Amino acid sequence: MEDTEKLKKSKVIKIDSQKSWEHYISHATNQKYSQVVVHFSAFWCVPSIVMNPVFEELASTYQDVLFLTLDVDEVKEIASKMEIKAMPTFLLLNGGTPVEKIVGANPDEIRKMIDHFVQSRLSYKSE
Repeated sequence: MEDTEKLKKSKVIKIDSQKSWEHYISHATNQKYSQVVVHFSAFWCVPSIVMNPVFEELASTYQDVLFLTLDVDEVKEIASKMEIKAMPTFLLLNGGTPVEKIVGANPDEIRKMIDHFVQSRLSYKSE
């Protein structure tokens, strides 16, 4: 029951087509100080699956950041365009432009990267 509740309240948006990717990226690009974190995964990749709960937790923690996930086998053209070569890969975009990438399942490194990403926006916003 608790797992079902968690799924309903997910802050992570699953991208399942080029059209949904374009919709969310364009929406984020039109927002001032827009930040997006994308988890490129694959259903057969155990490290990607292990990172899903971590990614959900991060999405709940950083409410002002858009968290997207996509399976590289379902939306190959986006994975190719973003030059994703291994899973999991976490890509940070600012205004639709990639600014940082982490390859591999390293929760601490990803937390640090996202925290730095959010803090850099906050310091820029206060100037």
